[in-house]
Amino acid sequence: MSQHAPTDKAERVIRKPFPSREAVLEFIRESPAPVGKREIARAFHLYGDDRIALKEMLRQLERDGALERNRGRRVAPPASLPEVSVVVVSGVDVDGEVLARPFHLPEGQTAPVIYMQPEKRGHPALGRGEKVLARLRRLSEGQYEGQTLRRLDDSVSQLVGVFRPTTHGGRVEATERRNRSELSVPAAETGGAEAGDLVLVELLESSRYGLRQARVVDRLGRCDAPNTMSLIAIHAHGLPTTFPSPALAEAERCRPPGLEGRIDLRDLPLVTIDGADARDFDDAVWAEPDSDPANRGGWRLMVAIADVAWYVRPGSVLDRAAFERGNSAYFPDRVVPMLPEALSNGVCSLKPGEERACLAVELWLDRSGTVMRHRFQRGLMRSAARLTYEQAQQAHEGAPDDVTAPLMETVIRPLFGAYEALKAARERRGVLDLDLPERQIHLNSEGLVAGIGVRPHYDSHRLIEEFMISANVAAAETLENHKTPCMYRIHDQPAKEKLENARVFLRGLGYTLDKGQVLRPTLFSRILEQAAERPEAPLIHEMILRCQAQAVYSPNNIGHFGLALIRYAHFTSPIRRYADLIVHRALVRALGFGPDRQDGLDDESAGRLKTIAEHISMTERRAASAERETVDRFCAAYLADRVGAVFQGRVSGVTRFGLFVRLDDVGADGLLPVRALPNDYYEHDEKRHSLIGKKYGGAYRLGMLLRVRLVEADPLAGSILFALGAKESEDSSVSGKKLARQTLPCDNKASVRGGKSTRR
Repeated sequence: MSQHAPTDKAERVIRKPFPSREAVLEFIRESPAPVGKREIARAFHLYGDDRIALKEMLRQLERDGALERNRGRRVAPPASLPEVSVVVVSGVDVDGEVLARPFHLPEGQTAPVIYMQPEKRGHPALGRGEKVLARLRRLSEGQYEGQTLRRLDDSVSQLVGVFRPTTHGGRVEATERRNRSELSVPAAETGGAEAGDLVLVELLESSRYGLRQARVVDRLGRCDAPNTMSLIAIHAHGLPTTFPSPALAEAERCRPPGLEGRIDLRDLPLVTIDGADARDFDDAVWAEPDSDPANRGGWRLMVAIADVAWYVRPGSVLDRAAFERGNSAYFPDRVVPMLPEALSNGVCSLKPGEERACLAVELWLDRSGTVMRHRFQRGLMRSAARLTYEQAQQAHEGAPDDVTAPLMETVIRPLFGAYEALKAARERRGVLDLDLPERQIHLNSEGLVAGIGVRPHYDSHRLIEEFMISANVAAAETLENHKTPCMYRIHDQPAKEKLENARVFLRGLGYTLDKGQVLRPTLFSRILEQAAERPEAPLIHEMILRCQAQAVYSPNNIGHFGLALIRYAHFTSPIRRYADLIVHRALVRALGFGPDRQDGLDDESAGRLKTIAEHISMTERRAASAERETVDRFCAAYLADRVGAVFQGRVSGVTRFGLFVRLDDVGADGLLPVRALPNDYYEHDEKRHSLIGKKYGGAYRLGMLLRVRLVEADPLAGSILFALGAKESEDSSVSGKKLARQTLPCDNKASVRGGKSTRR
């Protein structure tokens, strides 16, 4: 540290102590863009020889890997993105914010999340797959805000839209919710499309003036057909819909194996418990009281899973097709399966009375639900019954039917007894339990929406969940003990910035999330318990969900925060998830199952688990987005003939361009744009999830009850547009001060008027 006198300029400021490494790193991490030595020196009031010491500190931090230098010798945290980068739009989050990812990402680096600012007025919204040159501002580690500088010509290659003929060819209106652009189709490129056809188009090179041109590459059906809703999402997200002929032929040749190398489980009364509409059954369960006198009150469980690895060998045509899909996608009117039907609904499905190959784990619990030991076996089983969740629940509650009555003593009561023990262990562990209703679309015989409700959640659901969690943990532990590579399911702690936003928001509602405590799921669970009987309970659940990290797959274990588990893997659904198939193969390899080991995890796959993890994490997000958008389209179709009606709902999202409102009746989400709010200059308070009127003080925040009028419901785009109900508009215009008291001022705002945003 310098002992010399400061320069004349420095004499006018108070000399401060030389900063620590941690203080300098914190400043660099919190800077929205890479910074230079001069900016750091100015921030810490360093002069003379202190600047030389700072230069040496930065060199040492760079050598230690704590930071890296960008252009102009500016420094940033490792793996930071350049201030100006090419990004690709990847989708829209639950708040309607446009998300992007870097176009070029160094190998081994995890892609950060980039939130794109709304486009300038008069410019079309960014569409999925579009490539832009953007200026980036770092919000926190792994999160950036992007501002479009220039759209790049070779962005989106394909779009789904509705074809309308013209005298010179046709026009296609894109079905993308945030990008309702219109394209021109030359007469020679219509592909025989007719008015009202839903088409997949490929963009053509064209001049920058006039509409962009496209050619029709596929006719998907009529835009008013019942199956249109899922078709749009399937093709917009690029979900593979057909299997190669060799893969189908390979699946048709598959037959159940014999007993060689397997344990005989055919006399064990294993049962499957699934939804009434399930077609593939990949898990079966059984339990009994442990007969060991040393474990009085304990339980012995068996979880048997379809042995998909036996049929789908590494590197086969079937394997490549399954990897491409990554997982099955489920829609109200169809399933896009990971495996051909001959496997998913055939030899792999644990149908009652039919012999099936399985990989089973036997677990012993003590009376408190703690797993004492477990072992895996490769077996041959025969399901005793196919039960629905409703059947199992009714039997448990004393109303068995013809199927469950003979199983009460040998199957139903032991299963629920073991579940009670597992539930007690779960409560001790402190799992984060979020009450998040799931919309259920009911279709009539013609494929039209007959109704929308909330999917019930019984103890029978929780029973299967707990059995599967126990089996998944056992799989991860076994692979660790055998030092075999594992595909973990990991869930990180909430990001620091999201956690701080949640803390500020909860404080405004009278709840405390202390800073000093070690972060555990129980901290959130206590708040959920406090809010359980209060009107803001749905809001609290929503807020806590929003601050959680996204669960992903990885060969590197960091644990599962939400389940409060040190290690966790997906083992129980290999028919519909490629991750589970990888875990099955790893177990075959670790435990020496099979005569030739050719169905175990091969060295080539083991060496690229990181790449596989990134791919299947992407396909999982892709399927979830397609499923969510399809449900939104069905909801819009259900409401299309009720335009003008007034509904009650809660604010489910707050953005710079308006509010998302979720209707109480059907759970549909729609946009209440900022231009539809009482005339004011609204500030977006990000930390408190609020829009606050600057002039009159009217405030709208996450979780508020509102009465809204349906203005538009577009089934093709899945978009719903609201205006405030007449009474709500009147109340808002006169009670601004009352509303404003619900939120607190914040130093991190965006000012919004008429949908336009400027950052401060």
